[in-house]
Amino acid sequence: QMDVQKTLQGLGQAAMNYAGPDGEKKLVDELINQELFFAEAMETELDKNEQFVAEMEDVRTNMLKQFFVRQLLADVQVPEEEVETYYNEHKAEFAKPEQAKASHILVDTEEQAKEIKTEIEGGLSFEEAAGKYSKCPSNANGGDLGFFGKGQMVPEFENAVFEMEVGQLSAPVQTQFGFHLIKKTDTQAPGDAAFGEVRQSIVQQLTVKKQNEVYYGKADALKEKFS
Repeated sequence: QMDVQKTLQGLGQAAMNYAGPDGEKKLVDELINQELFFAEAMETELDKNEQFVAEMEDVRTNMLKQFFVRQLLADVQVPEEEVETYYNEHKAEFAKPEQAKASHILVDTEEQAKEIKTEIEGGLSFEEAAGKYSKCPSNANGGDLGFFGKGQMVPEFENAVFEMEVGQLSAPVQTQFGFHLIKKTDTQAPGDAAFGEVRQSIVQQLTVKKQNEVYYGKADALKEKFS
């Protein structure tokens, strides 16, 4: 049973081919086949075949190289004070640009957009109108698009949003997708990301840098040793 589970884990997405009781039986049968092949190979001394021995030596050599590098880099760590120092000295790298949050209603014609705007101004909530009229999938969430920064939306839409005040309802805005009614719902001023938000990415960045230093330092030392 352990061999079956181990094999399934090693198959990744291909394990779907062996789902269910029938699939597990197929996999067990295949494992049995592989063991029979192995037994026959050993009985016929295929493990002593010259080509096999050469291939195994290549595999051993490559695995030993990889194992050496893993061992070499295994203990590379970045002290917390280095992480904090990097953050404090490179805050510009972690600056968060201005962001806006908006909802929209997308329709085909300007006339439709104007009619819907009149309904909203007459008391229909924007969220209800989005669910009722918008052809964008965001209609399921009342038209909510979440937060986004500059450069993430088409220019006409972006320009309109970033010029609006929070709570404001736009006139129809035309883009390549159709006509939008936009409601700006929130905004976030630009600022620095908190240390906790970026700590892990800094650790990863500095770890890779240190690993490269160790790797190439060792390589240079070995070139000198074996030259």
